[in-house]
Amino acid sequence: EDPSLQRHFKGHRDAVTSVDFSLNKKQLASGSMDSCLMIWSMKPQTRAYRFVGHRDAVMCVQFSPSGHLVASGSRDKTVRLWIPSLKGESTVFKAHTGTVRSVHFSSDGQFLVTASDDKTVKVWTVHRQKFLFSLSEHINWVRCARFSPDGRLIVSASDDKTVKLWDKTSRECIHSFCEHGGFVNHVDFHPSGTCIAVAGADNTVKVWDVRMKRLLQHYQGKLTSWRMHCSVVNSLSFHPSGNYLVTASNDSTLKILDLLEGRLLYTIHGHQGPATCVAFSRAGDFFASGGSDEQVMVWKTNFDAADDSDVVKTQKFGSSVDGTHHTGVEMDCGIHLKKTQTQDSGRNNEQQEETNLANTLEHIIGQLDVLTQTVSILEQRLTLTEDKLKECLENQQKIIQNKTN
Repeated sequence: EDPSLQRHFKGHRDAVTSVDFSLNKKQLASGSMDSCLMIWSMKPQTRAYRFVGHRDAVMCVQFSPSGHLVASGSRDKTVRLWIPSLKGESTVFKAHTGTVRSVHFSSDGQFLVTASDDKTVKVWTVHRQKFLFSLSEHINWVRCARFSPDGRLIVSASDDKTVKLWDKTSRECIHSFCEHGGFVNHVDFHPSGTCIAVAGADNTVKVWDVRMKRLLQHYQGKLTSWRMHCSVVNSLSFHPSGNYLVTASNDSTLKILDLLEGRLLYTIHGHQGPATCVAFSRAGDFFASGGSDEQVMVWKTNFDAADDSDVVKTQKFGSSVDGTHHTGVEMDCGIHLKKTQTQDSGRNNEQQEETNLANTLEHIIGQLDVLTQTVSILEQRLTLTEDKLKECLENQQKIIQNKTN
């Protein structure tokens, strides 16, 4: 069954720049050139939240892994951490000296990586928004930065036409992928962490092996039976299974690629004008897209059930699809297989206990996120109050001095 449009959200007053699902799929966040962050409810007839705080366009948004925080980056050079509730409270910190184009949480929710027009990538702690270090080898705007699933690597994409791979511990660039014909708009890690996908302003999508530093797949141009994007590719997202990739382009289409077969599965027409952003939900059963038409759309994948039948540990990535051919490279995609049920009831009980414990820990972490964020908000308010008191005292002193004179 083909992907189908499920929800259609209207509320932004300018182009949508970024979309992201919460962990439980109950909420969807979007950023826009209208300087607002919107939190949409997936429940029918439930009102959305409009968060106002940034003084310029919101370029990027992302939910924390627990879903209890939302990070946003803006053209006003700041990053905000929001509590996605009715009050919409947030803390703000000056992150860069240029537009912040990308924010991304580490998988454990402890760190945040940001990318900016000031040509740097920066890493922060989440709970106190403490700056840790900067990565500064790009020579042009940095459009996107992402942690690897295990948090040991960082990948960044830039207008200097390179994608750089960094070691988080040593803070050194361990490789630069330079074979790009234009600006690099977006990059993302495969769920296994073994490869990356890159969206380019040269209308291409490339998949690289980060271990062998080798090009695996190259999608570009017109083929005999189908056409890849005919304009700038703005965004992409891996399906959690690692089998599929969805892309968004200025040609107004979304495309879904089958990475195992190295072919195009679907071309989706929905937006009027450029499709600017796209993201799969954490479970992969939905994906969301945003466009310059100010609209946010939620699609049901309808193909994720097929993943359960793929009992394969090692997949072959096929030849390129730009008219030339690359040798297929065997790689471990780390695909999570569907497990058969066991007759051992004791083991089932153990698994259930492990699941309950994991859920409890996740809840505790989420509550910790909210508490630390609330403390940060109170600290900011206290600082503002102190500043106002100082200002009032200074004004009173000036008045007294004037009267004395």
